[in-house]
Amino acid sequence: MYNILVLAGKEIRDGYRNKWIAVMTLVMTGFALILALLGSAPVGSTHISPMAVTVVSLSSLGIFFIPLIALLLSYDSIVGEEERGTLILLLAYPISKPAIALGKFLGQISILSFAIIVGYGCATLAIAVNGDIPLAEQAWPILLKLMFSSVLLGGVFLALGLLLSTMTRDRGTAAAGAIGLWLLFVVLFDMALLGFLSSSAVDLIRDDAVKWIMLASPSDAYRMFNLSTNAETALLSGMAGLREDQGVPAPVLITILCAWILIPLTASCVLFQRRSS
Repeated sequence: MYNILVLAGKEIRDGYRNKWIAVMTLVMTGFALILALLGSAPVGSTHISPMAVTVVSLSSLGIFFIPLIALLLSYDSIVGEEERGTLILLLAYPISKPAIALGKFLGQISILSFAIIVGYGCATLAIAVNGDIPLAEQAWPILLKLMFSSVLLGGVFLALGLLLSTMTRDRGTAAAGAIGLWLLFVVLFDMALLGFLSSSAVDLIRDDAVKWIMLASPSDAYRMFNLSTNAETALLSGMAGLREDQGVPAPVLITILCAWILIPLTASCVLFQRRSS
């Protein structure tokens, strides 16, 4: 465990040196502030909480932005070290290959978590200071849910990027694979599912199977957790019409996101252990 923490610290220091932490935090904060301030503006004459509007806006940002940042952080974790010649140096120390993979993951998720918490936190504080959200607002828990699930979503794509990095032999292939994973889970999956549901082929499956097909994508699990498990966010996001039998309990959604992290991370450790360096 000590070796894993040392490697995690090294990954964080590398993030500081490469300006990753500063760049990600500034970008997250900038986009979050813009969406939060613009999104909370038109609700003054409605009965909808500005916090709910903010959460819906930030969830939309997270679905597209967090997976991309996570993949950019992790796609060359192993193959990049190998190409630079530093992997041989790491392996010269009394540390196992799975510990290297776990240390890199822990450091990367710390970097990403810092950017998410600072970015979303600054956006929320900005509209709270502006008087749009009372400090005693009961909707604050949905912001905490958003931050927690955003870290989990980032962890999913960090684990997928790490797995990709252990399976490839050059950074170019890993970079192409990272873009492919982002397109698959963030864009193409939903487009394909929408096309399927709009066709006559939808009659071939049971109605209650649709929700489980959706959960084949971690992005949709994240979307359902933040937008369909709260009445106000469901109304604003257009998910209020989701039938009761199509809903998935929040603990199940969190379990699915955790499984999306653990399975690729375990596969990364196994494949890296078998990889010849």
